[in-house]
Amino acid sequence: MSKKRLIPKLQLKTALAHPNKMVLVVTKQFNGVIEIGDPVSQAKIFQAQAADELVFINIDRNNKEIKRLSAIINNVSEEIFMPITVGGGIKSSDDFRELLNNGADKISINTSAFNHPELITETSEKFGAQCVVVSIDFKKDEEGEYRVYINGGQTKTSYHPLDWALRAEKLGAGELLLCNISHDGMREGLDLDIIKSISENSTIPIIASGGCGLAQHFVEGFLKGKADAVAAGSFFAHRDQNFMQTRSQIKNAGINIRMHH
Repeated sequence: MSKKRLIPKLQLKTALAHPNKMVLVVTKQFNGVIEIGDPVSQAKIFQAQAADELVFINIDRNNKEIKRLSAIINNVSEEIFMPITVGGGIKSSDDFRELLNNGADKISINTSAFNHPELITETSEKFGAQCVVVSIDFKKDEEGEYRVYINGGQTKTSYHPLDWALRAEKLGAGELLLCNISHDGMREGLDLDIIKSISENSTIPIIASGGCGLAQHFVEGFLKGKADAVAAGSFFAHRDQNFMQTRSQIKNAGINIRMHH
């Protein structure tokens, strides 16, 4: 049985004080951005704490230059030795190639996957399904119905997250990264119902994210949500000593997780 994975999710944005520099930030419900530091040094800390993978997402709406993102990933990949998933503003198979050539192992697509579903199939055939992660942001709309949202959570679509997840899988996605926007940064737990429904109906790995505030939330993501991996941003950003503690608590709950290098 494959081991469950624990993944820091690092969001990148242009620094307020330095328009040419990208920094790590944490968000609440996709807003309320707080700068927390340098991508490379933070990645090295997570490597020292034996994270299984890293996810980097460029959330800068105004600056989606792939060159800038690939320069950061190149710097990070020279310093660390774990799989890196990169997303944010990726629109073409050329963007995939650029990032994969600069040290990314997997590419996460969200809005472009939704607007151009053929991109999932094209990149899956070109680079292998294992490189293609479809990121799905969702929340309940004003009618209380679950809907997928794109454009950084700004635009509601007509899709239920489960329907879009299964379509993305059929199109060639190798992995799905799920996030309930309403739970993002709130640290009150994951959306276990949606995670579980997608995990039970899909055959590809599911990464659950959005809302971890306690080690118990990770445990629930694995046991109740049946996720293959749990990713978190704010949780790991604010307490540096807790990565190993969290891992121990997950292990103690009977979950098959890698303990250290």
